[in-house]
Amino acid sequence: MMLKTMKLKSMLLAAGMLTATLSFAQTAPIPQQQNQSQIDVSDAELNKFAKVFQGLQVANQDIQGKMMAVIEAEEMDVATFNKIHKAKLENTEVDAAPEDIKKHEKAVEKIEVMQVDFQKQMESLITDSGLSIERYQEIATAMQADQELQQRLQKILMG
Repeated sequence: MMLKTMKLKSMLLAAGMLTATLSFAQTAPIPQQQNQSQIDVSDAELNKFAKVFQGLQVANQDIQGKMMAVIEAEEMDVATFNKIHKAKLENTEVDAAPEDIKKHEKAVEKIEVMQVDFQKQMESLITDSGLSIERYQEIATAMQADQELQQRLQKILMG
């Protein structure tokens, strides 16, 4: 049972992170002129970024717990939910019982409403910090390729 819960949390973590990334990709386009991965990030900006980053992690954990609760409330196991969801995303035939497909649809409706609220919460966390969503996204994108920026962030997070 514990292993099943851990697998569930891992899958939802990945889904949550993917959802957050995709949501920001839709709402905060990365400026096209940003060809180089290195950007200038002041210590003050990086401190704001770190605070938002930590807040987003907490919010992500919260939404994952709520997503798990929705799936469980529909009396579905996560493996079945994920199998159906993957098939629907890939536009392939769903190999599941009709009642499971209906449970999946109900769960997805509830999760989509939650995701809208989560998106608003993420945007508020960012803008309340004094960073624009676009600037947060620029820093997050640069963070993926800029080791020095990663080390500076890690130092702030560890300190």
